[in-house]
This record gives sequence, C-alpha cells and structure tokens, in this order.
Amino acid sequence: MGNVIEYKLTAKGVKPTAVRLLVLDVLSKQDSAISLSELENSFAKADRITLYRTLKTFETHNLIHRIDDGTGALKYALCLDGCECHLKDLHVHFHCTRCRRTYCLTEITIPFVTLPEKFTTQEINMVIKGLCQKCSS
Repeated sequence: MGNVIEYKLTAKGVKPTAVRLLVLDVLSKQDSAISLSELENSFAKADRITLYRTLKTFETHNLIHRIDDGTGALKYALCLDGCECHLKDLHVHFHCTRCRRTYCLTEITIPFVTLPEKFTTQEINMVIKGLCQKCSS
C-alpha cells in the first residue's frame, strides 16, 4: 500500500487516516466500479457509515467519481490522475448486463450537448449497457 496511496490522499488535501488508506487501496485494485456493499464486503469488520463518509470525502476531493448505472446501487471508481471532475473530464461508463460489472471507459469522453436557452447542465451520466469482453466471448 505504502507511499503511493498516501501521496494520492495528501495530493488531494485528504488526511491519510488508516481507514482512508485501506479504502483507497481496495479501490485502486479494482478493474471495475464497486458499490458501497461490495466495498463493505472487502473488510472483515467494517462500519458502513465510516465507509460511506470516506467515499463522500474522496468524492468531494475528486479522488473518486460516483456512477449511477441504473442498477439501483451507486458505484464508485477512482478518478484518473489530474481529474478535477469537470464536464471535460467526464467519460462514458459500460454496464455488463450479464456479470453486472460497471467499467469506466476513460478513453471515450461524453459528447458535448447543446441545451436549449435557459437550461443549465449540472451533471451528465452516460452508461452503455451490453456484454463486456469476458461475457461476450
């Protein structure tokens, strides 16, 4: 775990407590986004409220982003280095309908959408659903 995880926290202005280090370590080892319940299952003893507050702190400091993939459970994934979670940083997500995993497709940015006059964008979420590489082979 060590210095890389601690550096990620301090670089974003987050105090590196033991729980935060452990949560960031778990998130950094994921190849897909995970829910609070999945995160909770990664620990033998975990306080759900502490984990939730940790995720909210990470989200506030642009360490992670939240994904609403339509399954009813929010998912969380690490932001890329340098991400400030501005509209230009947003990317497409892919939800596999078979294995139920949600992936960040960071190389595919969300297209710019021109809204009618007096409409203001606050958040954009683009989720493509289908079969992932593993499930389609």
